[in-house]
Amino acid sequence: MIKLPFWEDSLIKKYNISGPRYTSYPTALSLTSGYDQQALSSAIEQSASRALSLYIHIPFCHQLCYYCGCNKIITRHQSKADVYLDHLCAEIRAQAPFFKDYQVEQLHLGGGTPTFLTEAQMTRLITTLEQHFTFTKDAQRGIEIDPRSLADNMLVALKELNFNRVSFGVQDFNDQVQEAVNRPQELDEVLSILQQARALGFKSINMDMIYGLPHQTPQSYRKTIEQLIALGPNRVSLFNYAHLPDRFAAQRKLKEQDMPSAEQKLQIFKNALEQMTQSGYQYIGMDHFAKLDDELAIAQRENHLHRNFQGYTTHGNCDLLGLGVSSISQIGSAILQNEKDLKTYYAAVNDKHNAICKGISLNQDDVIRAHVIKQLICHFELDKSAISQQFDIDFDTYFATSLASMKPLVDDGLVVIDKDNITVTARGTLFIRIICMSFDAYLQQQIKNTRFSRVI
Repeated sequence: MIKLPFWEDSLIKKYNISGPRYTSYPTALSLTSGYDQQALSSAIEQSASRALSLYIHIPFCHQLCYYCGCNKIITRHQSKADVYLDHLCAEIRAQAPFFKDYQVEQLHLGGGTPTFLTEAQMTRLITTLEQHFTFTKDAQRGIEIDPRSLADNMLVALKELNFNRVSFGVQDFNDQVQEAVNRPQELDEVLSILQQARALGFKSINMDMIYGLPHQTPQSYRKTIEQLIALGPNRVSLFNYAHLPDRFAAQRKLKEQDMPSAEQKLQIFKNALEQMTQSGYQYIGMDHFAKLDDELAIAQRENHLHRNFQGYTTHGNCDLLGLGVSSISQIGSAILQNEKDLKTYYAAVNDKHNAICKGISLNQDDVIRAHVIKQLICHFELDKSAISQQFDIDFDTYFATSLASMKPLVDDGLVVIDKDNITVTARGTLFIRIICMSFDAYLQQQIKNTRFSRVI
């Protein structure tokens, strides 16, 4: 059953605190040094899956967007991508033999700006992947695109390379906001590229939006969402801007006095939530919306939606292999990350043919808690008896501390806990991150040293 989020100002003010986004559990903050290729090999041996999702990180961008917190390199020199591909393809050739028994069901190129690559460079990358990995015939192939710098024939080239999903970074259509964040683009330009993608037959089109940027107001962003809805993408990611200038130098260029107040920011999200859900989009959770006939929405209604480092996905059965600088892998019960610094990544690939530098091996408690958090974050409910049976525990005894900590959430009507189930109510869907925090065994230590984004 679809749960439309219920907005209540008093609850928003009480519970709009900071917390993890839970693209994994444990989160990437728990990764430690000392992991290497042997850790990957062991994880593959122990994993029950032989389906694979590939994530490829392309770090380059032509221009700096001041809000961005991604791992990126700003350059106009196309030759830098050739050097990067030399090392990336070497990593691909070295890692692929470990996955000879796997079939790739999903490929995603993120960044940075993956379409920084020329057609020839993109063809080189995909050809190398296809030569060394086995792809299923109907594999999902997705890519993140900056509409402003997309080469004229790139969409055609991507289609010929069997890409079937695109994600456009838009953020806002308002001219003043775009100027403030150093990302000017025309609505007509986005519309033209969107129409071309549809004409070429791309199966799914996503648009990334951000709220909380300088000069955004409830009125201006209402218009932006109206324009977005008129474009009609299959999916929308509506991200909450986290202003962390101490961590991301580019954000220091943004003036805090130009940013919407906390109250305005909440109103912006409330308006967007109402506009999206009243216009044929299902609220998937946190910051994601999908049209009712989109496979994400269907998967959620049919209780087989999953979540990983790439966000919500229908391919939860897949192990995830990240390739390229800073990429993260999740193989069985291990999470591993490549070097974040480009020069260090190059040196690692040259020296040992892989760039794994840190990770974590999940213990049984991690596995159980990860399953609970995934169930809640994807489906807003879980069957306690099913989890007890699956992991040979007594749920209420095992999670006695977590359940006790949820009493305020129960008292405020965000969650219903009975003998058999935990059910997030319509009031609670907006606070799913808070609810999941009750099951996070690492949180109290991490929250002392880390600034998380607010949950709304």
